[in-house]
Amino acid sequence: MSEISQLTIKAYFATDYCVSGEPPFVLRVGVANEYLARLYNQLKTDSGTFVTAYNPRSFNVGESANRARQAEMVEELRRRNLNFLDGIGKHPSGEWEAEPSYFVLGLSQEAAKELGKRYDQNAIVWCGSDAIPELVLLR
Repeated sequence: MSEISQLTIKAYFATDYCVSGEPPFVLRVGVANEYLARLYNQLKTDSGTFVTAYNPRSFNVGESANRARQAEMVEELRRRNLNFLDGIGKHPSGEWEAEPSYFVLGLSQEAAKELGKRYDQNAIVWCGSDAIPELVLLR
């Protein structure tokens, strides 16, 4: 059983995970995405992870701390020579503040989980070779 509230999990399932690709596209948990499949083919990869460093464990640490955490994550991604695109997670109701994020290509699910845990996230959205995003709870 997860430590994450059912309300929060429900919100994750409803969120639009917007990726700044060419063209931009939106990932939805459980829904195959043709743009993602094309991106995989173009970049010769078969996985991607939508992740943020914002609001660890769904606790709002403030804009300044969130920006610093996000800058730390992008530096790590660059150090590791990972291919990534900017993204933003937005709940359609507008009840939750949109969170700047990254869509990181080429990570295994285990490596993606480690990245999410390093930044104290409740969950990540991982996409395998079938281009169907799945919610992966981390606690």
